[in-house]
Amino acid sequence: MLIAGSAMGGRLAGLDALDLIFQAGWVVQVVLLILLGFSIVSWSLIITKWRELRRANQDSEAFLEVYQDGSLDAAYEAGRAYDRSPLSAVFVAGYAELHRMAKLTGTRAGQDVSETQFEALDQHVRWAASRETLRVERGLSFLATTGSSAPFIGLFGTVVGIINAFEGIARSGSASLAVVAPGIAEALIATAVGLLAAIPATIFYNHFIGELRQVTAALDLFVADLGTDFRRVAGQGENQPRAASG
Repeated sequence: MLIAGSAMGGRLAGLDALDLIFQAGWVVQVVLLILLGFSIVSWSLIITKWRELRRANQDSEAFLEVYQDGSLDAAYEAGRAYDRSPLSAVFVAGYAELHRMAKLTGTRAGQDVSETQFEALDQHVRWAASRETLRVERGLSFLATTGSSAPFIGLFGTVVGIINAFEGIARSGSASLAVVAPGIAEALIATAVGLLAAIPATIFYNHFIGELRQVTAALDLFVADLGTDFRRVAGQGENQPRAASG
């Protein structure tokens, strides 16, 4: 028994994390593969969302400069150029709907628009804002799922690994540290990998939620300003918006 314990101790001392993973049970290995998939997809979403929000903010700033200083026609051209901005996408949708109404009524865009048509236009703009909100939120649910479920998936692998370790103890007839330690180490790797997948996902999910609150607030302000500007154009016959506060 001492010889067996010495052999197991030597085995543990000579193993690294990869060796422990390869020698783990198949259930633990499946759990580790699932967690690896969660981690890869999460980091891909984190990088993609980080770039998307940064470019959206840059395009929004550039678009608002044109929108505040230029005509609606100039803002429309800028909106098509800075298409990564949620604000520009909402404006383009509203401007296109305004021209569609003008084409149907045979009038100049922004002129002789009834209150009923303005209500329909406001609704169209709000739908566009909702679509943009959903677009920038895309992928965050996966980060939330990873942050909440990955530790439990890892814990499941740990429990299975510990069960396998106790079965090994029963087969060897020894409960010495040299016998128990390798199996416990294999099991705890699943928990470690689960935490490695969950921690970045949770951190960046909370960060992106903060960013999205700012985007949503800017969209709400811009939608209100846009409705006011469209009504002003219809009432004054001008194509020059006032400065927007979005």
